[in-house]
Amino acid sequence: MGLIITLLVLGLLLIIAEMTVIPGFGITGILGLASFIGAIVMAFSQFGNTVGFIVLFAALVLCGILLFFVLRSKTWRKITLHQKIDEKALPSPGEKGIVVGMEGVSLTRLNPAGNGRFGDVTIEVRSSQGLIQAKTPIKVVYIEGLSIFVSPVENN
Repeated sequence: MGLIITLLVLGLLLIIAEMTVIPGFGITGILGLASFIGAIVMAFSQFGNTVGFIVLFAALVLCGILLFFVLRSKTWRKITLHQKIDEKALPSPGEKGIVVGMEGVSLTRLNPAGNGRFGDVTIEVRSSQGLIQAKTPIKVVYIEGLSIFVSPVENN
């Protein structure tokens, strides 16, 4: 019976650690659940149905109490992000001043993607017509989301 109680306590501690210290649902949570299941299975197999159901009920009550205190405690308020994030990961081409028809030069080989320079703005571009060598004059053909598609400028 000592091993069953130990498994229940270990499972409870592992699940608490998973919820508060270790982010995500990983190995700690899986081990905690396995510990609970192991304790319940051992109780059924070693002591019969009556003790098995008592251990199952105790495990459910422990999880319910844990959930109640975790949701009511100030722990979640301490680890919750309170700031609003206004930044974008990447500015749109329009915000950088890149428009269709703008001319520039490829800084790297566009195979199919690379860097291009338009005025004083260096930005990642994609070739709309296959390979474009470095230092080739390019022109913005179209913009799709955050992708800028270019083609080589034709000399007339």
